[in-house]
This record gives sequence, C-alpha cells and structure tokens, in this order.
Amino acid sequence: MIALARSPKQVGHLIQTHRKAQGLSQTDLAARSGLRQELISRIESGHDGAKLGVICDLLAALGLEMTIGPRSKSSSADIEDIF
Repeated sequence: MIALARSPKQVGHLIQTHRKAQGLSQTDLAARSGLRQELISRIESGHDGAKLGVICDLLAALGLEMTIGPRSKSSSADIEDIF
C-alpha cells in the first residue's frame, strides 16, 4: 500500500499505523531503530523538527521506504495541512 503524506502530522500517523500493524510498541520500535521512545512519541504526534535521518531510521526499522514524486492537484484543505 502506498500512502501520501504532506505534513509531519501525516508522516507521524503513518509511522504509528505501521508500527501498530506490526504489533510493536513505541519501546519496541525504539529498540529496533536505536532511537529513544520519547522521540518516537513526538514524531507520531506530528511534532515537526525531526531530522530526515531519524525518519529514515524509523522507516527502515518498520521495513518501509520513502518515495518522492510530483505533488498531485490538491484541495485547499491539503494546503492547510502544510502550514
């Protein structure tokens, strides 16, 4: 399944969804990724400011990868999510 994320909140939600689908706690994901549980909690909550390398570490620990592509036509609601 390919998912679209345009904001830190959406990225965090997708990480949380995949973590739960794999039956992992935040502590389990922290152990797999080498990150602190508190950081994973902040990312899943949609706080911005996470380094790209940290997001890549989480994706790798979940067996996921990031794909970059052209932005599709969006609605005003999508644009509000960015800001």
